[in-house]
Amino acid sequence: MSVIRFDHVSHGYGDRPVLRDIDLEITEHRVGIVGSNGSGKSTLARMINGLVSPSSGTVTVDGLNVARKGGQVRRKVGFVFTDPDNQIVMPTVAEDLAFSLRRTGASKEEVSGRVADMLDRFGLAGHADHPAHLLSGGQKQMLAIGAVLIRRPEVLVADEPTTLLDLRNSRKVGAVFDTLEQQVVVVTHHLDLLTNFDRVIVIHDARVAHDGRPADALPAYEALLE
Repeated sequence: MSVIRFDHVSHGYGDRPVLRDIDLEITEHRVGIVGSNGSGKSTLARMINGLVSPSSGTVTVDGLNVARKGGQVRRKVGFVFTDPDNQIVMPTVAEDLAFSLRRTGASKEEVSGRVADMLDRFGLAGHADHPAHLLSGGQKQMLAIGAVLIRRPEVLVADEPTTLLDLRNSRKVGAVFDTLEQQVVVVTHHLDLLTNFDRVIVIHDARVAHDGRPADALPAYEALLE
């Protein structure tokens, strides 16, 4: 697993502090991040692949400073957004998957094989030539995840990937995370996704309020909301 480190990380938007003096080392296979709206949890996740740079402190992935080596880090760390429409850029499903490999140097044969693998893996084989934006919400999120995984990152970060999905599709996404070889960091309000994870980090009032196994961290988070 990769080593993700936050060393004395703080961040703010204008005069509003979002994170205060965060020190973390993440090495586990599956890690959840929870917190109320505005707690800073999504900002924390976005720092892992350089979508947000800290106001102070450093974030590193396997020793690479994310703020300075963003390109190298993003080859290691894939990111899945809440709304898959923000990630789908090509007209058809197969074209969107292939687009993710455009700068990898992969041959046409390799691209074709990897696209076929993703289509089959995520239940989209019958939709290869369909308009991507006409898929169902669950299918779009599977396409978004597949378009990240086709690049074979070492780490997958997902920011509230089930917020726009119904229970059935949320469970499908959770099942995908449970079977990935990649290290997974998931921000979510759907706590049932995290019950089998290795670790849950609770962000509250811009700080780490609890950090531990789901059996301890999730009740601690729920107590903060009372």
